[in-house]
Amino acid sequence: MRTHEFLVAALCIALAGCGGRAQPPAAPAAPPAAPATAGTPRTIDIPAETIVGAPKYPPAPREDVVDDWHGVPVPDPYRWLEDPNDPRTRSWVDANDALARKTLAALPVRAELVSRLRELLYIDYQSAPVKRGGRYFYTRRHKDREKAIVYVQDRAGAAERALLDPNQWSEDGSVSLGGWYPSYDGTKVAYKRKQNNADESVMYVRDVATGKDSEVDVIEGAKYASASWTPKGDGFYYTYLPTDPNIPVAERPGYQEVRFHRLGTDPSTDEVVFPHTGNPQMWIGADVSRDGRWLVLYASHGWNANDVYIKDLRKRVRRRPTEPATDDLPPRERIRREAIRRGFLPIVYGQDAKYGVDVWKNKLYIRTDEGAPRYRLFVGDARRPQRAKWKEIVPQADATLSSAQIVGGHLVLHYLRNAYSDVEIRRLDGRLVRKLALPGIGTAGVRGEPDDDEAYYSFTSFNRPVQIFKTSIRRGNPTLWSQVDVPVDTSAMEVEQVWFESKDGTKVPMFLVYKKGIARDGSHPTLLYGYGGFNVSLTPHFSSTAVVWVEHGGIYAVANLRGGGEFGEQWHRAGMLANKQNVFDDFIAAAEHLIREGYTSPDKLAIMGGSNGGLLVGAAMTQRPELFRAVVCAVPLLDMVRYHLFGSGRTWIPEYGSAEDPDQFKVLYAYSPYHHIQQGVAYPALLMMSADADDRVDPMHARKFVAAIQWAATGDRPYLLRVERHAGHGGADLVKANLEKAADQLAFLMWQLGMTADAAAAAPSNASAARRTPVAAPGRAPRWTPQ
Repeated sequence: MRTHEFLVAALCIALAGCGGRAQPPAAPAAPPAAPATAGTPRTIDIPAETIVGAPKYPPAPREDVVDDWHGVPVPDPYRWLEDPNDPRTRSWVDANDALARKTLAALPVRAELVSRLRELLYIDYQSAPVKRGGRYFYTRRHKDREKAIVYVQDRAGAAERALLDPNQWSEDGSVSLGGWYPSYDGTKVAYKRKQNNADESVMYVRDVATGKDSEVDVIEGAKYASASWTPKGDGFYYTYLPTDPNIPVAERPGYQEVRFHRLGTDPSTDEVVFPHTGNPQMWIGADVSRDGRWLVLYASHGWNANDVYIKDLRKRVRRRPTEPATDDLPPRERIRREAIRRGFLPIVYGQDAKYGVDVWKNKLYIRTDEGAPRYRLFVGDARRPQRAKWKEIVPQADATLSSAQIVGGHLVLHYLRNAYSDVEIRRLDGRLVRKLALPGIGTAGVRGEPDDDEAYYSFTSFNRPVQIFKTSIRRGNPTLWSQVDVPVDTSAMEVEQVWFESKDGTKVPMFLVYKKGIARDGSHPTLLYGYGGFNVSLTPHFSSTAVVWVEHGGIYAVANLRGGGEFGEQWHRAGMLANKQNVFDDFIAAAEHLIREGYTSPDKLAIMGGSNGGLLVGAAMTQRPELFRAVVCAVPLLDMVRYHLFGSGRTWIPEYGSAEDPDQFKVLYAYSPYHHIQQGVAYPALLMMSADADDRVDPMHARKFVAAIQWAATGDRPYLLRVERHAGHGGADLVKANLEKAADQLAFLMWQLGMTADAAAAAPSNASAARRTPVAAPGRAPRWTPQ
């Protein structure tokens, strides 16, 4: 993955990937138990003391805090909960967490869920390998280990040996492995360690032959870093972020620099390749070409535009005199002048578009949405990189070109066609060679090296655990290399894609997963998941949570909302800034479609989302509380008036806007979930999932929202706050932590929607089939995205 793509992916895809799967606890009016019919779940027998009346919540005083935003008074009665060090905050959080865990632990269904999730999660898994210098690097998770281990083979077929084993790094599992980056000669691996799985990282360098870390090459401030190695493996380029506590948290991203670290030298003396911009809304990163000649510099402006520069490292370039880059210039112009002063030439500058560049044998391969919202591909000359000299080799198609890479001397193009994978192999001049044959609707991707015909690709779907294939890019002929053996009868699961109309008439797709043979009688507990932001696409993948939900008679739904990247940049922009309400309208329309078409009913409908998806479900439950029975909201943004003052908030201003701008304030305040909680409303039950070490989205959002809804809501439904300890935005990376979290979420949802632990026995087909169903290899090659 190119560095600029890593920066975006690390900061927004991670937002999607940590989406919580929890729902708020509500006390359903339990109907009398009835014999289970095909696809009809039975009710849970829950002790009366568990469900009578709303819980007694810890007191949360409302204070008279009112801000003036552009002449509009904005009350903020729970401002005191923003301070995590306030003893009142700590006491309130601990009491709420204890209440949530006691309530969830008392649900009889939870023990069965823990047992089933243990079967699904404690399994052997192996990733596709990275081949460097004849060595093979890959991760393997053993069913008896909590964390995946990075292994290396010195050659094909050689004995594997553990290279990085985070299971050994701390007794309580609080130290995690972040990204890892083998050098091209395979002799070194740069890797990141994280405390509590937070974003903050320290980078180390390990010798592959000895398995020992360098005592010198230890880089603090590696939060945004990935290592772009030189061909000789004697150093790498990376993005540095200072750890100075005197820098305000919200402004800190503006201090990132591109640096070069030479192995064996003190990192404090690393060359500054490009200085900090002072703008927390901009991202900078650099990649060096495989031959070591070309350094490509990226300056990203939010999630929808970037500028790209290139420098010939073989030339000794004296810094060129340019007009001074004064602070009164626009940010992009300041960067352009500084880049030229440091010997870079613009590849493209000043456009309202995104560009991803690969350099191979002095050629530039440029994927862009310029004039093509679903992206197209150009080729240029690194020695004469000007935009006017580019040549289009793959025009925009009727699918979204989500990535392009060079593998085995060919272009591998990954498309999203209606939100699922379609992969093409093309010659370097753009001519089509063939498509990879995939076994169905799913998600695929390819991993390989530019000059090596050997490649690997994976395929997964809602009803298909991950398979990895080895293939020749030139000849094809894939063979099954690895597959996940999961104890589940996937033949009993149906996957369907439906389309519905949103409020403004836009057609939006949604995936549905359920047991075969269900009747559309409105009786099925349904879990609707969404994200809708940052150009992130939700594509089919195998999920243990979804499997358990479907086994118990539920329907699992994933809506591909505007704001995502499924249909290109126009789809993304239709759900950002002033268009953000479109995302919520799409999600609400998805729920209405499920009800109208007889899949479910409001009393059987739950919604789930995390991070930006937490904002989504927060907006949905405050705008249409009568439409949902339960909500699981994880590590969310909910106070959209003050979000930019905390954590990484300022980096998201290009996506959301900022209350500091009068017009953008009106948009944000109009949907900010925290500010739209009204007293006396029967809100859906809520299970709020927070993490105590979340340094990306500040946990203050979860605290303030829960306090407000506990005060405001009427009725007996519960509003619980569960806090994951020693966990960052993505949660802890221990299997047992994820198992406990999933069990709590599912138990809560099943309680609120009136499901039962033994509903899985009422499958409409294959009731006696063995749970373990091996997946056969397809006749031709599937695909796997290169991220």
